[in-house]
Amino acid sequence: MKLDSSAVEYTPTDVGTIARQAEDRGYDGFWLAETKHDPFLALAGAAAATERIQLGTAIAVAFARSPMTVATTANDLRLLSGGRFNLGLGSQVEAHITKRFSMPWSRPAARMREFVLAVRAIWHAWETGERLAFRGEFYTHTLMTPFFNPGPNPHGTAPIYLAGVGELMTEVAGEVADGFLCHNFTTPRYLREVTLPALGRGRAKAGKSWEGFEISGPVFAATTDEEIADVKRQIAFYGSTPAYRPVLDLHGWGGLHEELHRMSRRQQWAEMSALITDDVLHEFAVVGTPDEVAAALLDRYGDVVTRLSPSGNVLSALRSG
Repeated sequence: MKLDSSAVEYTPTDVGTIARQAEDRGYDGFWLAETKHDPFLALAGAAAATERIQLGTAIAVAFARSPMTVATTANDLRLLSGGRFNLGLGSQVEAHITKRFSMPWSRPAARMREFVLAVRAIWHAWETGERLAFRGEFYTHTLMTPFFNPGPNPHGTAPIYLAGVGELMTEVAGEVADGFLCHNFTTPRYLREVTLPALGRGRAKAGKSWEGFEISGPVFAATTDEEIADVKRQIAFYGSTPAYRPVLDLHGWGGLHEELHRMSRRQQWAEMSALITDDVLHEFAVVGTPDEVAAALLDRYGDVVTRLSPSGNVLSALRSG
């Protein structure tokens, strides 16, 4: 199992230092989320500051961009990093795509499938010199002249990871991606009963085996009271989002989602974490000393994920375990 570090709170000026620290501490990968800053730009700095560690977006918002811009940026980062860049994409939710990014939203799973196929078609045209002729329902790319063609990448094309929670998006990931980025808001039960079967259906649809397919698990882990409070806030935030309700429904906690959603609409963000009971906390997060957390993480996820990205400082305990 590979052990990864990830960052949600970062700036383009400090990300090189953060990535270098992750590399020095022995992490296998370093992944950036798209929150307040552009993760692609920040990873350019991370690439310059590191030599060994794998780099990736977890996630970059696909529907805020076109397949051509993503294909170009990923190709450049693959070059800049010496082949260490991995492209992690996610859909975000409708409100953010339409109201924050002012971009179209419809049938997200079908749109994401086509997005990935379009990116691969663009890369194929660059790698082979064949004519670009991608025509889909959502995206069309039919023009690529030599002046704009970067040619084959000496490091090959970037692996594509997709993120998802719902079954349709997860199945698409199994069909067209090289790996799957689990959401933090995923329980071991949901992972085994919903996520893995959906990925399996996607692999079967594409006629592919599991060989080489990566499953990355960013997991809530807390070893201090401060970290527990932060995890509760994140669980409450995600639990208020309708797209993530199926996870709570599986555990019989649909009523919790409804109350969190009502509070979010009233902007009661600070009060929402009080609704997260210890039962809910321990279903989503591993809590204890670093050694206890490390043992529990391996017990919960060791037979499921190929990459593990726990929050908190538990790397040394995981390595020794």
